[in-house]
Amino acid sequence: MCSKKTDVTDSGSIFQRPLWVTVFALTAAIAWGWAYPLIKLGMDEFGIEPQMTGSKMLFAGIRFCVSGLIILGMAKANGREFALIERGAWWYVLVFSLLNTTLHYAFFYFGLSHSEGARAAILNSMSVFTVVILACVFFKSDRMTARKVLGCAVGIAGILALNAGGKDSGSFTLAGDGMIVLNALCGAFASLMTRGLSRRVDVFVGTGYSLAVGGALLILPGLAWGGSLPCVTPWGMVILMLLVIISTLGFSLYNKLLSCNPVGKVAIYNSLIPVVGALSSCACLGETFYVKYIVAGALSAAGIYIINAGK
Repeated sequence: MCSKKTDVTDSGSIFQRPLWVTVFALTAAIAWGWAYPLIKLGMDEFGIEPQMTGSKMLFAGIRFCVSGLIILGMAKANGREFALIERGAWWYVLVFSLLNTTLHYAFFYFGLSHSEGARAAILNSMSVFTVVILACVFFKSDRMTARKVLGCAVGIAGILALNAGGKDSGSFTLAGDGMIVLNALCGAFASLMTRGLSRRVDVFVGTGYSLAVGGALLILPGLAWGGSLPCVTPWGMVILMLLVIISTLGFSLYNKLLSCNPVGKVAIYNSLIPVVGALSSCACLGETFYVKYIVAGALSAAGIYIINAGK
């Protein structure tokens, strides 16, 4: 456990050792990549149609609220400190919950229901490059370099490649791609806030708070707007639990890594998300795999590699 004063410099923490940073970050990225087909499969299994906004919010809210409660339960069992370190820090936790969970995944679920999983996965890699750029602006430990500029340029070129080709190969839509872009921006700003969260509360407890509170803030308006799960099946519940596990594992590892390392160093591993998301979506959902997905995914991954290339 990193102390609040040495989160970014305590090299004795397992969460700062290069090998384990790679293992934990890639584990989170691979898990999140599989969320794309599972969400679409889950909405189909529960009978949630694209126009059912309340039901989509309810589905997402249940996933994150349960995940947050599981993390808080695990934190309690391990004797972690639940008290906030600073007075009045609840506002920070609330804003983090709104960005990291409520708005982030409201946009994500809305966008994914109007877009192909493979396309959304690649487009969402925008958050990686946004984090790298913003981290250099806000944190002294993250400095802008020629390598980062080149990597971001290559990665963004990959995102733009998604809109190459004719209408039959997919084009930008506000309801689909627009929502995914907003989701990516929320995720990027939430990543920047994670280090501040770790100074106000134990990072695992803070992660649990953000998911539980953020999930509840999705459930309540979802129910108010008439949301429901029209068709509850055993397979649908299995999918929902898999999504809960992905959130629990992914956010616990990722937020802890962000609290102990330069933001750009950790966020860069999320380049694997679009690759896993695109491949798993095409494999599980029977989506058409366009050649431009290969180009876009390769450019996104290359951008990440360039930024993270060895010193």
